[in-house]
Amino acid sequence: MANFISLAEVTCKFGDQACPFPAPGAGIFEWRAITSLNLGLTSIDVTKPVILALLCTVIVSVVFLAAFARPKLVPTGLQNVVEVGYLFVRDNIAREIMGKDGDRFVPFLTSLFFFVWTMNVMAIIPVAQFPVSSRFAFPVVLALIVWFVYLYLGMKNQGVVGYFKNIAFPPGMPIGIYPLLTPIEVLSTIIIRPVTLAIRLFANMFAGHLLITVFTVSAWYLLNLTNFVGFVSVIGYLGSIVSFFVTIVLTGFEMFIQALQAFIFTLLTAVFISSSLHAEH
Repeated sequence: MANFISLAEVTCKFGDQACPFPAPGAGIFEWRAITSLNLGLTSIDVTKPVILALLCTVIVSVVFLAAFARPKLVPTGLQNVVEVGYLFVRDNIAREIMGKDGDRFVPFLTSLFFFVWTMNVMAIIPVAQFPVSSRFAFPVVLALIVWFVYLYLGMKNQGVVGYFKNIAFPPGMPIGIYPLLTPIEVLSTIIIRPVTLAIRLFANMFAGHLLITVFTVSAWYLLNLTNFVGFVSVIGYLGSIVSFFVTIVLTGFEMFIQALQAFIFTLLTAVFISSSLHAEH
């Protein structure tokens, strides 16, 4: 909220008749550069989302390293908690989609799941209070990583020619359907998959954060709203209570969405990898 007000340059005081409702917009996702890194021909602005992304990387790495630094046969404490997460990804994503072939991809899928989930959860962490995935660049980079992985695996397991042949001409289909099916399959595998993978994650985190911000600002604005004689408006007071309650409900719902989007992102990654391992659709 502080970032939104600074960007919107709100100068009036909540409660004044001349103070319109400062409706949050896309500006709440824009952050001024804290510093810049000069890389010669270009420079990189270090903003709050960049710092949070680095923090998420450190958190996931440290947690997993600490959990398995001295692994025990009967896990306890942090190892037990992390193993539950690892087994969840293995049994409900990797093996569910790829069978036993999925075991060798569990480390990658587990890292992806917890990294995406941690970036999403930053939206409800005090001080952070911003979902890193709501900045489109981060889902795009993750989607490109997935894109390179499944394309590489497809060419490695089926051969370069064989892989693209199986994409364009899926085995077992009637010949007459290929003129319609081939462009769809090629576009889907090469372009649509990574694009929708990135947009799905970004759009959900963007919309959720914007919605929560709207009701948070509404609760504060309505609480300070005065009527025409200068007293606190009863309607504004009641509206503030309702907005505050909705904010709490939406935050709880957003926590579910944060985990769900991490699951869906990882699940689709497993589906794409599975399609690269075998020619069958």
